Amino acid sequence: MSFSLDVLFYTPIVFVLLYILVNLLVKAPRNVCIVVLGDIGRSPRMQYHALSFAREGFRVYLVGYPGSTPHKDVLQNENIEIFHVREPPRVLAKIPRLLGYFLKVIWQSTFLAWTLLLLPNMSSIFIQNPPSIPTMLVSYIVCKIRFCDLVIDWHNYGYTILSLALKPEHPLVRFAKWYEEKCGRLALYNLCVTQAMKQDLESNWKIRSLAVHDRPADVFRSIDVTQQHELFTRLGAEHSIFLSSENAPHCTRFTQKLANGTVVKVNDRPAILVSSTSWTEDEDFSILLDALEKYDQKDTVGNDSCSLPDLVCVITGKGPQKTYYNEQIAKKEWRKVQFCLPWLTAEDYPLMLGSADIGVCLHKSSSGLDLPMKVVDMFGCGLPVCAVNFNCIGELVQHEKNGLIFNDSQELVQQLTDLLAGFPRKNDKLSQFRKNLVSFQELRWHQQWKKLVLPIFLRIGKIAEPAFSIPDLFGEQQNNRDVARNSQNVESKKAK
Repeated sequence: MSFSLDVLFYTPIVFVLLYILVNLLVKAPRNVCIVVLGDIGRSPRMQYHALSFAREGFRVYLVGYPGSTPHKDVLQNENIEIFHVREPPRVLAKIPRLLGYFLKVIWQSTFLAWTLLLLPNMSSIFIQNPPSIPTMLVSYIVCKIRFCDLVIDWHNYGYTILSLALKPEHPLVRFAKWYEEKCGRLALYNLCVTQAMKQDLESNWKIRSLAVHDRPADVFRSIDVTQQHELFTRLGAEHSIFLSSENAPHCTRFTQKLANGTVVKVNDRPAILVSSTSWTEDEDFSILLDALEKYDQKDTVGNDSCSLPDLVCVITGKGPQKTYYNEQIAKKEWRKVQFCLPWLTAEDYPLMLGSADIGVCLHKSSSGLDLPMKVVDMFGCGLPVCAVNFNCIGELVQHEKNGLIFNDSQELVQQLTDLLAGFPRKNDKLSQFRKNLVSFQELRWHQQWKKLVLPIFLRIGKIAEPAFSIPDLFGEQQNNRDVARNSQNVESKKAK
């Protein structure tokens, strides 16, 4: 009996000690874990990170929630393995908010920690922020247990998103801000998406970071009229708005396949406006809807050089406000404007951007410090954009050069009128914007990633030292950490 009790008591202790010993001794310098405590399929930047790691010979463990289908390149890559975290039960949304939030954090912490602890060995855990609670602290604790390093990619601030639902002075928002600041300092390296965020992290939280702007992946590129015709034909099977009203064979509303096999654009085609939205509070769709109402009410001038074309608006995305705005659209009588609200696959979305005539971005950012990736994708396809104005949008959209910036629906409808007057025969301004986007299209995601991000993880895994000085990029705080780590390595070598 006593022996059995001893076995029961000591077995877990031995197991834990062996687990820690294996993590200490067995190194995996080219294994990296990427954590997205959200829908992996709706986290394009982290998917790009995963593909870039895999392309450079790393083994990637991509951790997050199921939901939207990730890009097929992620699913088919042999170096990328996806691990799903169990989502919190929906019943938590039906209980009092604070209690539900607390129980949700407990659930997320438990299942995230369990998933990370059971993964094969890795050199680093690379997390997307937000969400910061509980991702940051759980990932840091696991890093300490598994003797690997924490890297944070700041997409926004979690506490500013929380303040959209609660008041900024709410105790939970203030705690979230304190938590985010303290945990952000625990990372070995920090990346962020804009120069404005880099400066804000440093000045307010004393966190040094490296700004790595979003760049378009290779799939976001200009396409020819034949590819556009194939897309419209395929989408027309589900959305008749893309088909010719005469139901003519080999003809869509925008393109026509001639008898000799050549595909051309229809002369009197409508213009295609595309906008991608998450249908949340930080993207006010009412601005676009109000502008389109004003556009719809404008009289068509007889002169072809000034007439306004019909407008087909393709609004993609999923979110809580989609049903509400769909009902608002259905209530109105439209003369010149038509809508299509599809959920496009990861393969069709770039093709739609490459087929559109103008893009609209309603992203404002809860912090005012991040940039909309949807504009990066549009620019990658050579699509000019009208974007709503906020703090750092100028880092991406250059007014009157590659697009236009508006403050309200009145400015937006005026911009649409100016850009589309005389379309498709007259589109000088849109053509000039497209020419100005050629230089933007030249620098792609992996090219920039290999220069800025790869050296950091080569250093973490002790694979190679970067050609440039990482401390110079991250500042004195990082320099002190590097000195400490180098000292530990020297002492370890001496001991051996």
